Amino acid sequence: MIDIEIEDEAWTRSLPGSEALAVRAARAVLDSEGAVGEGVTLLLTDDEAVRELNARFRGKDSATNVLSFPAPPNPEKHLGDVALAYGVCAREAAEQGKPLAHHLQHLVAHGVLHLLGYDHMTEAEAEAMEGLERVVLAGLGIPDPYAAGEGDHDRP
Repeated sequence: MIDIEIEDEAWTRSLPGSEALAVRAARAVLDSEGAVGEGVTLLLTDDEAVRELNARFRGKDSATNVLSFPAPPNPEKHLGDVALAYGVCAREAAEQGKPLAHHLQHLVAHGVLHLLGYDHMTEAEAEAMEGLERVVLAGLGIPDPYAAGEGDHDRP
């Protein structure tokens, strides 16, 4: 089950269908990883809400594009929550010359992969995670976000 909450209406004003796009990306990851019956919650919110979450849970007082919060094992099979900041995401998409819809789906896929235990703390982890993202995004008809290096994540 994929639940979605839209706290910042900028998502729907700027990107009609943002809810369906986010759900489709999350479903694509879950299906590709065989996570049948697993649930996630997606939060499409603003920069301030993500900044507050980032400060509270990661000790970083700044907005970021996407945050993932894995849930502990539970009988409901809820994997966790993914929050996306509209302003950061929209700015990145514009700077990278890509449609916001593609960037949204990439970041949802990225966040859900984190919920499934993937990370990018080492070069090998990053390559594996990016490879999975490429496959999922290709299935959604989205070009490789790493082709020009614009999708790089923080690495050690």
